[in-house]
Amino acid sequence: MGLSISVGLLYDQKRNDPEGYAHHRRAFDRLALALRAEGVDWGEPEITDPPTAHTHSGGFPYGDLMRLRRAYVLSPTGGDAPLPPAPPVDGPAWRRDLERIEDETMMFASHLLCHSDSSGYYVPVDFADPLFLPPESGVAGGGMVGSTHRLLRELDRVAAALGAPDAVPADGDPHAPERRALHQLRAACRAGIAGGHALVFH
Repeated sequence: MGLSISVGLLYDQKRNDPEGYAHHRRAFDRLALALRAEGVDWGEPEITDPPTAHTHSGGFPYGDLMRLRRAYVLSPTGGDAPLPPAPPVDGPAWRRDLERIEDETMMFASHLLCHSDSSGYYVPVDFADPLFLPPESGVAGGGMVGSTHRLLRELDRVAAALGAPDAVPADGDPHAPERRALHQLRAACRAGIAGGHALVFH
């Protein structure tokens, strides 16, 4: 099992899954309504054939997302210190890193950290802090919604720390999980910003 990410989700569903299309169209409409209540003006674009902007579909193991979050928390904001490889997940060093991730998450400032692991949205609007929509909004992911623009900036910070080009990681790379997630999410962010589509975790 792993995390799937999509941009332009409705395009494929309108052609191949009318029931799924109707479900996600309603979900996007709920999201847009809840965002307007927060002063964010956005709506998922209608589908054209062919699509007017790039779409994206990908995914990676859930563990890769946690490794990427760790990389973000440990990434230097200046200097050339290399990012250390992740320690074994059952050891005390990993538990210390998880505590650091939790501490940073509780600052409620990072769009990468303040988001559901398995569902929810990033929208292509540049707002400073992650949004926490009320439960009655019915928005997936516990109502946590991030800015695609801000997420991309955070990912660029990790990329600089990893020295990661826009390429799939090579075998044997100690940072391969982080690079896999980074590569997929950066591509999805760019597609979403180009076409005005939400980045969907599902």
